[in-house]
Amino acid sequence: MRYDLIVKSGKVVFGDEVRVADIAISGGVISAIAESIDEPARQIVNAEGQYVMPGMIDTHVHICEPGRTEWEGFLSGTKALAAGGTTSYVDMPLNALPATVDKAALHLKIQAAKGKNYVDYALYGGLVPGNLGKLAELAEEGVVAFKCFMSTCGSDIPNDFKNVDNYTLYNGMKKLAELGAILSIHAEDANLTDRLGEEMVKQGKTTAADYVNSRPVFAEVEAVKRALYFGKKTGCKLHFVHISSAEAVEEIVKAREEGQDVTLESCPHYFTMTTDDFERIGPVAKCAPPLRSDEEQAKLWDTLLEGKIDMLTSDHSPCPPEMKHSSSNNIFEVWGGITGCQNNVDLMFDEAVRKRGLPVTDFVRMIAANPAKRFGLSQKGEIAVSKDADLILVDDTQSYAVAKEDLYYRHQHSPYIGRTIHCRVTKTFVRGHLVFDLYQGIVGKPIGQWITNNKAVSARKL
Repeated sequence: MRYDLIVKSGKVVFGDEVRVADIAISGGVISAIAESIDEPARQIVNAEGQYVMPGMIDTHVHICEPGRTEWEGFLSGTKALAAGGTTSYVDMPLNALPATVDKAALHLKIQAAKGKNYVDYALYGGLVPGNLGKLAELAEEGVVAFKCFMSTCGSDIPNDFKNVDNYTLYNGMKKLAELGAILSIHAEDANLTDRLGEEMVKQGKTTAADYVNSRPVFAEVEAVKRALYFGKKTGCKLHFVHISSAEAVEEIVKAREEGQDVTLESCPHYFTMTTDDFERIGPVAKCAPPLRSDEEQAKLWDTLLEGKIDMLTSDHSPCPPEMKHSSSNNIFEVWGGITGCQNNVDLMFDEAVRKRGLPVTDFVRMIAANPAKRFGLSQKGEIAVSKDADLILVDDTQSYAVAKEDLYYRHQHSPYIGRTIHCRVTKTFVRGHLVFDLYQGIVGKPIGQWITNNKAVSARKL
């Protein structure tokens, strides 16, 4: 048999072990795995000494196309994802215009994405005030989950995203429970954070530390507990995004142990930067929830090493550089979002696996297996025969400093610029196609495909 590709002699990360093996690929899927595969192939890649992992599935990415492509588009965003070792992502329903809150907006996004993705992609639908009657059509058209904000979001621009009130949250959960759909939640109490922020600004307290103090841990925990209670009453499947505190993690884990269908994610920035770093780096490190203190970060690390965090995501939330600037040095005025998806895998491998001893199998579960399982991406997330050949090669003997000129984002700003990372993604394969090589850069044309867990939609593919 002649294979399309054989990846030879890598340290292959399986579900429960790491062993040196060859991987043969044909037609975009893994055809064979063995200690040695000697059959001919059109291409052979020597992975000796490197880890071979399933590519990251980043389930929290904000691509701002259509409508705000000047912030980030599919082409630039997915180049960064590919360079960072991500082979699939799920695009959030906000920051694009119109927001993806009904079938018409979803179709606009699907059309905008065609032919522009270097990696495979799935899409979110939104839960916002006024679209309870649109949730079923979004599910039928192929979104893999729904997203809502409990904190204030959006703008006065028509068709922008809006945060939910308690009525919308509760009734949205009831409807999504009927549909068997997952609701992903940004959990911060809007009343608390808005009022605390207003008080800070009135008092002239507009520094990074003041912003952090306006969004305290208890505002996250209160929102998590309220959403969990609504979820318990409705039977809705829940997923909490970008959790920043150990206390919130523990509340979610407790609910799961009591029988709720709930998962959670956190992001590299909460493990690698603190409030002190935010003050030093400046506006490019502003996000919501905010970066926490050294003490809170240490407690969050404990939860990760104890296996309580289900998945790692980037929450890549880009914007033009002028939106990260305030003429009055008021941090409350600048955009709250971190541009970071190009450094997910290497940064967290360095910090979690190399420095803190997290088993590499646990790391792969967080970046690939768990996201695939939770969001129904059945062909993704593991290295196994018949699965998509979404593979990355990771060299943990290489070090590099993050440099602006190496970033593929539309706007080359990131809080990680200047940081030295002791690990490097060297190749990224999407369904057996090489899309990134450390020495060649981005390879070929965009080959990413829209994926959905809806079999009817998969068959007809808009």
